[in-house]
Amino acid sequence: MHASWQQWLNRPGVEMSTDLVTAVPASDSPNRSVALTDYSIISITGPDAHKFLQGQLSCDLAGVDREGQLPGAHCNIKGHMHSLYEVIAAGEERYWLRIRTDMAEDALTLLKKYIIFSKAEAELETELLGIGLIGPDSQRLSQTYTPQTGASCNLSQSMSEIWLPADQLEATLDALQSEAPLATRNDWELAGVEAAIPELFPATREAFIPQMVNLQVFEGVSFTKGCYTGQEIVTRLQHRGQLKRPMYLAEVESSQPILPGTELASEAKPSVGKIVRAAKAGDNLYRVLAVIIKDQAEQQTIHLESTEGPSLKLSQLPYELDPRLFESKR
Repeated sequence: MHASWQQWLNRPGVEMSTDLVTAVPASDSPNRSVALTDYSIISITGPDAHKFLQGQLSCDLAGVDREGQLPGAHCNIKGHMHSLYEVIAAGEERYWLRIRTDMAEDALTLLKKYIIFSKAEAELETELLGIGLIGPDSQRLSQTYTPQTGASCNLSQSMSEIWLPADQLEATLDALQSEAPLATRNDWELAGVEAAIPELFPATREAFIPQMVNLQVFEGVSFTKGCYTGQEIVTRLQHRGQLKRPMYLAEVESSQPILPGTELASEAKPSVGKIVRAAKAGDNLYRVLAVIIKDQAEQQTIHLESTEGPSLKLSQLPYELDPRLFESKR
């Protein structure tokens, strides 16, 4: 964890575990700030930055330029996601790829494998730090408090991020606390699960095609921009195939932490899907996102790990999926 985070988080009522904030002073504020100590930025800079990313990621960089940011996956040639970014337009000939820190080194290695043919550079930015904002005013707060040398992005109606140089972290956080006091890292994860925003972890690298985690809902997949790594498989599923493993929102009771990549089972099949991400929602209660075989989710009870494990209670997603994804096109 960066020294700037260590210094700022060393205050009464804040508890940490493995560099994540696990407890904070009580607050009834509807808006909260979160220390994104487990995320990093990879910068792509140079005259060919746009062209390079357009040929590698699933999202349309024209949309990134227009909206300020979009999610985007870097897939392998079989269309499975190796890395999942929030792609941020950070200035002229500059993009920031926000990614989990435990995915960053492998992601950077893959980017560098292809960038040698471009007039662009990829670099891990160790002096850029992230603040998460959750609540009804998160977008306003991100716009208000992002310094000129930083950048903000909106993940949903109630989730935003600020990315800024480390030397501006203390002043920005101090100013935020009156409107958005500190929350725990689990609060951020829970907000992401409830918004059904996909995430990728080391345990799920190359486990999912983008549509399996509903990435198209967030404009994280373009079907019109042309070729990119894995594009043939992703496009074939959209226009010729049938999505048989979508992502679901669910609740499950468990006395043990639920980890991404945990296998799921039904009475009919020993392996029917995987946990995408999970967050604690109460005592022994978790909310999860899970990719599950559709007919098994609709016809069977789904269990963690085996049929002896706790059962999932499926909930309605906060957005609609295109029904044509599930139709046979043959």
